[in-house]
Amino acid sequence: MPETSATGVDGLSEDEASGGAVSPSADRPNGLDRPDADAVFAEVRPRLFGIAYRMTGSVADAEDLVQEVWIRWQATDRSAVRNPPAYLATAITRLAINTLTTARARRESYVGPWLPEPVDTSADPQLGAERTAALDAALLLLMEKLTPTERAGYVLREAFDYPYEQIAEIVQTSEVAARQLVSRARKRLAEQRHRPVDAGQHRRLLESFITAARTGDLPELERLFRADVVSYSDGGGTRVRGVAPIPVSGATTVARFLRAFAPRFWPGVTVDYVEANGGPAALLRRDGAVAAMVVLTVSDGGIEQILWQLAPSKINGFTDDEVSGRPVE
Repeated sequence: MPETSATGVDGLSEDEASGGAVSPSADRPNGLDRPDADAVFAEVRPRLFGIAYRMTGSVADAEDLVQEVWIRWQATDRSAVRNPPAYLATAITRLAINTLTTARARRESYVGPWLPEPVDTSADPQLGAERTAALDAALLLLMEKLTPTERAGYVLREAFDYPYEQIAEIVQTSEVAARQLVSRARKRLAEQRHRPVDAGQHRRLLESFITAARTGDLPELERLFRADVVSYSDGGGTRVRGVAPIPVSGATTVARFLRAFAPRFWPGVTVDYVEANGGPAALLRRDGAVAAMVVLTVSDGGIEQILWQLAPSKINGFTDDEVSGRPVE
């Protein structure tokens, strides 16, 4: 665990810890008492998880980061913290930047494609549409191409509408540089995204894909795909029999791969349609146990990406007996 500073989070000055303004010492003899501090943290916890998850693409890493910030919050001299939400957002973002840097180094030895861990957004019935910004799996995968600091700026601005002045304080740069960070990130992501379809059409395409994939219907698969479709399969970083160790691309190639894959994979599989990352997903079970999750990236030109999550550890939050129940902002 990183060392905790006097203000509670490495790299935070007293002014930053206060959320940009330090109260005079006479006005802050004790700070928040324990019940109030707990209540403040509980209120902002969904946002902290939302920031950390969008930064790392991992539910487990996001939960670890939230727990780390909680521990540090308990040890912090809260009398120096004038704006607890700003302080906690700064803490989680800086820790997430460090975690993402380390995780990317680990993924260099990851066997096969790495895909973001899906999160159950249906668990929060109050989840507003605006909160799903920068949350879909395809965008999380694209954000892997951003630098950690670009990703932080993009997430804070696009998902949570933080002002550039505050983003600059969090990532320790000037406001002008923060605007440039977000602008670069937007441009890099926009270059690789097409016009999306509405939720109803997305669901229909997913259902049509599942039907064609399980029967190995080559003409129908090719009809559903864009010419440049890519299929990614995440086996959890280990070699899994029948799982492509590299992305498969091209409409005809992907369709033929799925036709060859069908007799080995689909017998005994049942399909449930669920909500993951704010969009439709297919949860596949074999003999009652979760076997995979399928998420599609679709545009008005057809299916662009097929994301096969085959690592049990990444989809156990969708099992009947282990629903995450985790609100995500």
